[in-house]
Amino acid sequence: MMKLKREGFKELTRSAIAVLALSGLVCGIYPASVWILARIVFPVRANGSLVVRDGKSEGSILIGRPFSGPDDFHPRPSAAGAGYDALRSGGSNLGPTSRTLAEQIRRRAAEYRAENGLGPLDLVPADAVTASGSGLDPHISVRNALLQAVRVAKSRGLSEADVVRLVKAAIEGRDLGIFGEPRVNVLRLNLALEGRQP
Repeated sequence: MMKLKREGFKELTRSAIAVLALSGLVCGIYPASVWILARIVFPVRANGSLVVRDGKSEGSILIGRPFSGPDDFHPRPSAAGAGYDALRSGGSNLGPTSRTLAEQIRRRAAEYRAENGLGPLDLVPADAVTASGSGLDPHISVRNALLQAVRVAKSRGLSEADVVRLVKAAIEGRDLGIFGEPRVNVLRLNLALEGRQP
């Protein structure tokens, strides 16, 4: 009986040592080594891909932010909190049969046409009237950017050709050449527009 108790105590001790060793490895050494490696190999990405100008963060190229002035390119609508709230990331969860979604799209399309000088029958890009799944998408479609170029050029007193040239220079291709669609990062485009390319 005493031998069984000693064997049980040895097993318990081995198990406790194994748990402590694995906890130290998985909860301490591994995350710390990945963090250090990321900061050395990918310093910008490891810090959230922040765009810093004059020591001040302008935002991240990975997370959208609101722009609403007439002289800026506007991002797609956001359903994250009051809009582009990173703490409340998420979509609206409204489905294709939702009357609320249909009304939102109708209202957003009318606003988009009005602010960009489009006619009542001109087609509006889907990303101009629908929120992304995360509510934080930093990109818009190329067509959306080109339709906004006229308004931005007029508001800033620039030639439309110059603004279109900036849009075309800001186009990001498909991921790995096959995934997704060509797109434009709104923060990068607005910073390039101000002549403050990061």
